[in-house]
Amino acid sequence: MDRDSLLQQLDLNLLVAFDALITECNVTRAAERLSVGQPAMSASLARMRRFFDDPLLVREGRTLRPTPTALELIAPIRDALDTIESTVRATREFDPHTARRTFTVMASDYVLLVLLRPLLVELETEAPNLRLNVRPAATDAIERLGRSEFDLLVLPTELASRGSDARSAPLFTERFVVAVDRDHPEIGDHITEEQFRTLPYLAYDGTPGLTISDLRLRRLGIDRHIDVSTQSFVIQPLMLPGTRLVALLHERLAAAFVPHLPIRVLDPPFDLPPMTEAMFWSPRTDADPAHRWLRERVRRAAAAMDR
Repeated sequence: MDRDSLLQQLDLNLLVAFDALITECNVTRAAERLSVGQPAMSASLARMRRFFDDPLLVREGRTLRPTPTALELIAPIRDALDTIESTVRATREFDPHTARRTFTVMASDYVLLVLLRPLLVELETEAPNLRLNVRPAATDAIERLGRSEFDLLVLPTELASRGSDARSAPLFTERFVVAVDRDHPEIGDHITEEQFRTLPYLAYDGTPGLTISDLRLRRLGIDRHIDVSTQSFVIQPLMLPGTRLVALLHERLAAAFVPHLPIRVLDPPFDLPPMTEAMFWSPRTDADPAHRWLRERVRRAAAAMDR
C-alpha cells in the first residue's frame, strides 16, 4: 500500500482522537476533551483498531489500559501532532487582543501568588480572551513537559531533571526567611540556631519531593523534625499566628502576608543561599508566536517584581 492510500485511511482527526483516548483511558472523558459525542469517539476507536489491527485499549476491571502496540505508538503520534501544531502556529501572527487560546502552566501556589497573579491582572485587559490553566507542580514535571502535556513550567533550577532537552530561562532569585508569630513567647528580635533546631517546626511537604529549603538545611547538617506539614506554601503563614511554630518561607511570600497577619519575619541564624526560579518549555514551541509572547510576558512580570 503506497503512502497516499495509507494516509487516506488514517486522517489527522484519528491521531488526535488516539492522543485523547490514551491520555484519558476513558471513551467518555476523551469525547469531552475533544468536545465530540461519545458515539463519535467510539467510532474513531473502532476505526483505529481496524487500521492498526490491534485493540489499542483493553478493559481491566473498571478502566481501560493501553496495549503494547498502543504504548509504542504514543511517542511518534504525539511527536507528529506537536510538529504539525507548531508548524501551523508558526505561520500565524498572534494578536493578544483578539486571540483565543488556553495555556496550561505548571507552578507552585507560591509562584501563582507572587508571579502569576499580578500577570493575570494585566492580561484581563491586554489579552481578554486568553486563559491560563495553572496546575500544581509534579515530580515528573520535566518529563510531562517533554510530552507536551502543558505549555510552561516554573520550577527552581535545582529541582529540574538533568539531561532534558527542555529550554529554560531564569526568572528571579528568592531568599529564605524565618517567620513566626508576632508575639512569639520565646523569640525576641533575633532567632538563634538552637531555637530554630528545637522549637516546633512547620514545613512544606508536597511535590516535587524535597524543597530547596530542605536541601539547604541538609547541607548544613540540620535535619529538622517536622511537627506540622502542609501541601501548600501559601497556607504556611496562615498557620503561624498564636503558635510556637517556626517556618522557613520564601521572602516574597512572607512579605505578602506580613501586612495582613500577626507574624514577624527574621533573618535565618545561618547562611542559606538564595534559590533561582526559572521557566521551562518544550523546544517544539520555540517558533510559536503565541508561546513566545507568553514567555516574554512572564519574563517581564518577573522583572517587575522588585520595582
